[in-house]
Formats: sequence, C-alpha cells, structure tokens
Amino acid sequence: MPIDLQMNWLTAVDFAPYGDVIECAGAPDKMINAGMCGRFHDRAKIDIVDGATGISLFDAKARQLPYLLDMVERHPLGSQAFIPMSQTCFMVIVADDQDGVPVNPRAFLTKDGQSINIYRNIWHGVLAPLGAAGQYAVVDRIGTGANLQEHYFETPYLISAAPVIS
Repeated sequence: MPIDLQMNWLTAVDFAPYGDVIECAGAPDKMINAGMCGRFHDRAKIDIVDGATGISLFDAKARQLPYLLDMVERHPLGSQAFIPMSQTCFMVIVADDQDGVPVNPRAFLTKDGQSINIYRNIWHGVLAPLGAAGQYAVVDRIGTGANLQEHYFETPYLISAAPVIS
C-alpha cells in the first residue's frame, strides 16, 4: 500500500534546502535595454564538479494524478536547472538524505513562470509535467564519471491531488 504524499505550491522559502526557484519575483535587479527589460540577475547556483556546464533540451511526456512515486535520483557531480519552454506546470519532488538514503519526500507544483535549480547531490523525482507534455531547457553537468544514483522505495508514495489554488 503506497504512502500518501501531499503536494504543495512551489515557493522559494520551502524549496530553499533543495535548490533555487528561478522566477521574476520582486523588483528587477536592474533595468536594461533602454529601460524596456528588467534583469533578474544570478537566480541559480550552478554547481559543477569535474565537467562542463551544458544546456540540453528535454521533451517530457505528460504525467497524471494520482502519481506513484517509486523512484528518486540524485547527481553528486552537478546541479540541474529545469527551465520550461512550454506553459505546462510540473511536479517537483525532492527528498532529504539520511546516510545515503532518501527520506521525507516532498512534492511541489510549479506555477506559470517558475523554473527550478536542484542542488548537487539532492534526491529528486524525474521530470513530471502534469496534464500535457512539456519541453525544458536543462542546465547541468556534461562530463564523464558516475553522476547518477537511483533509489527505489520499498513502499512507494502516492500523490493523489494537486494543491488548492490560493
């Protein structure tokens, strides 16, 4: 029997232990292009070990609720930023680490205009756009070496509902 897991809206405060929420929030850091463009500067901490920073494109199939979370992964050699290129919300699932094992998973749902950067070595779910396929620009480590660890939960988690509109 799966364990129920509640999904919440993605906020920078709640997501801070796991990564950065990348969005145009608050006032721009400065105005550029003759005052026609606000620059929100340096919104993610890209962290790469023994490799190069690259930009890849992902084309992810749609997921539906209820969603069964049976596996998470992490990347010990680099952070991963996911920047939607389509107007599709997506689930962001992260977990704490306890002696190399993911514990206490948390599920978030993005709002329009939000992107994320998952810190290096943070357990997280797979890319999961809800309701419709989604395309993403992904900024992460390109290089050799073991940069993927997967963990399958003995008892999976079930996310059955999206957060209520606030």
